[in-house]
Amino acid sequence: MELSGKVVVVTGASMGIGEAIAQVFARQGASVVLLSRDSSRAEAARNRIGFVERTAALSCDIRYSEEIDRVLGLTLHHFQRIDVWINNAGHGLIDSVSEMDMSACHEMFETNFFGAVTAMQKVIPIMKQQGGGTIINISSVAGHVPLPFHGAYSATKFALNALGKAARVELKKDGIHVMTVCPGYVRTAFSENAIRGHELKKVRPNSLRGISAERVARATLRGYLKQKREVIVPWTMHVPVKLYQLFPGLAEWAMGGMAK
Repeated sequence: MELSGKVVVVTGASMGIGEAIAQVFARQGASVVLLSRDSSRAEAARNRIGFVERTAALSCDIRYSEEIDRVLGLTLHHFQRIDVWINNAGHGLIDSVSEMDMSACHEMFETNFFGAVTAMQKVIPIMKQQGGGTIINISSVAGHVPLPFHGAYSATKFALNALGKAARVELKKDGIHVMTVCPGYVRTAFSENAIRGHELKKVRPNSLRGISAERVARATLRGYLKQKREVIVPWTMHVPVKLYQLFPGLAEWAMGGMAK
């Protein structure tokens, strides 16, 4: 599948995984629109990526449907079409279920889940009219394995996984491909930017350094080119996912021992 001439829109593209995805698609010849709540940060990422003649940076808070409408209109005006929409915007909440602030939980769902769903509903008619397209949801291994003290964040990703996979079946007849990407631990500023509650514990082996955002981006590109339904990266994360599916008690015991 050729990327030259394709138009790709990436939410949450001012840093981390979003910026890396924007860069890898731009390097393959796509025109890329970088979206971020902060337009100056999106523009800075665009400059770091290069290819300024076929990229654009726009402000967009996907919690608000009118902002999605605005960037869709601007993208279509400038590039005439949208071939790939990538839902990457999101943030975390570190706290226990018993102590977490419900307003923070609602806010996270508005971005991580409802914002992504709204974007899908807005872009699907455009792709149907074009005769096809691809929607990529950047989820998490936490959408397969619920993480203690990150339960609400895991819930947003479980929901995104379910909705994306259902939409994949619904939209196949329209030539719209839906892919879910589930990274494991990634070396980004995600934890630093997460909302921090009362019980700040983590479940992560000390020996696990995590993978780079660039590796997630490359896996996303490969998955898109191969039209995969789901990408789990790195491949070693298939082990805890399968372990939790087959032996949930053992997985919960292990996570309980790592929580600190």
